Amino acid sequence: MFPKPKPALVPNTYAFESEPMVKPTGFREYDARWLFNKEINLMGVQALGMGLGALIAELGVKQEIVTGHDFRGYSASIKYALISGLMAAGCKVHDIGLAVTPMAYFAQFDLDVPCVAMVTASHNDNGWTGVKMGANRPLTFGPDEMTRLKQIVLNAEFKNSAGGSYQFHENYPARYIADLTNRPKLTRKLKVVAACGNGTAGAFAPQVLEAIGCEVIPLDTELDHTFPKYNPNPEDMEMLHAIRDAVLSHKADVGLGFDGDGDRCGVVDNTGEEIFADKVGVMLARDMSAINANAQFVVDVKSTGLFVTDPVLSRQGANTIYWKTGHSYMKRRTNELGALAGFEKSGHFFFNRPFGRGYDDGLVSAIAICEMLDRAPGKSMADLKDALPKTWSSPTMSPHCADEAKYGVVDAVVKHFETLQQTGAQVAGQNIRDLVTVNGVRVTVADGSWGLVRASSNKPELVVVVESPVSEQRMRDMFEAMDSVLRTHPEVGAYNQKI
Repeated sequence: MFPKPKPALVPNTYAFESEPMVKPTGFREYDARWLFNKEINLMGVQALGMGLGALIAELGVKQEIVTGHDFRGYSASIKYALISGLMAAGCKVHDIGLAVTPMAYFAQFDLDVPCVAMVTASHNDNGWTGVKMGANRPLTFGPDEMTRLKQIVLNAEFKNSAGGSYQFHENYPARYIADLTNRPKLTRKLKVVAACGNGTAGAFAPQVLEAIGCEVIPLDTELDHTFPKYNPNPEDMEMLHAIRDAVLSHKADVGLGFDGDGDRCGVVDNTGEEIFADKVGVMLARDMSAINANAQFVVDVKSTGLFVTDPVLSRQGANTIYWKTGHSYMKRRTNELGALAGFEKSGHFFFNRPFGRGYDDGLVSAIAICEMLDRAPGKSMADLKDALPKTWSSPTMSPHCADEAKYGVVDAVVKHFETLQQTGAQVAGQNIRDLVTVNGVRVTVADGSWGLVRASSNKPELVVVVESPVSEQRMRDMFEAMDSVLRTHPEVGAYNQKI
């Protein structure tokens, strides 16, 4: 028997060392995230492993799983606790060691293993840990699997059995790097800043970019899990500004920034201006649809409206649908539709063949960007960006809101705007043209300006994004309209960043 996990325990006590602690809110919509030693302890991670093994068996999938860990001071210990639980449940564990998340996804194909459990806090600050899981490559869990996993773990519905085993794959990154770089070298000499924020991607990104023919300027690529300069998150302006400074200093063609677990890539052009990932997606969609007829794309609800209105995409026969934000939702939808690619504003990009295997990989995205520049001789990254129709877009802004409250707040905000639409009331001085409620609410007014409010899937936050094809002032008007509704809810706190 294994004890039923407790939602909270006090550190430095007998109970903390003798019982599993698993805070229920750590089970998110499509992965798991906890503050280590505050919301989950090592026995709690062990319980998670046993629960995951039980779920895999319940799903009728072979109990064989790839695992790896990101570069945090505590990630290895968490991985080994998870492995002990997986083995207790009868799983054969393939450990690839220190890895970026997409390396674990690659290993599912390379080693012919159906399941994955990657220990990573992704882009979250130090103190956080988590696991990205899947049992049907290249997909990761969605709400149904996560809900069932939560039930199994919290109710201790474990089905432990003999037969578990462990195999460590020595020097595994070499196989991943060889796969990424097995392609024709670039014909254009590109000078590229590779920024890793001292996170896991620093061990791999520079050599991958050099191998495809780039001249690489490394920026904060030394592994240091204290993250001494900034958190490795290419959506945060601090990291983007550091990349900007390096691009300008070295007169680079492009700056590429990778998040803590290497599944996202942020972009700064040759003038030092950051290009939000949804605009990068439009640029890539233009490039890909020029060489692939009738290209289908999937984008998330946080993304620019240009995917629908861009005349070049229309002329090239590209078709785009908007879908739920979240790497698991986007990956699944891109796979279901057989789309050429899926683009998420956070920087998760999903390339199906011939560009990728359907999972999100920041290095695959970086290679696609370099190859796009290679196919555009004489044009800079800024030239390709400036060729897009002009819009004014905000970064992703996240006001604090407790996990227990955020979905209720969003439900109320959705109802508020639905009522405004039904009554013909105006938003930011204009009538509502369209509401998309597939994931929170995206409000588009008559002039094409829009604002989004949704609940973060992996942090105690809301997500707010605004854009206008008219002017910066109209973008700000939409922000004020969305924020004024949020301010009526006392549960909503301060923003991490604002326009």
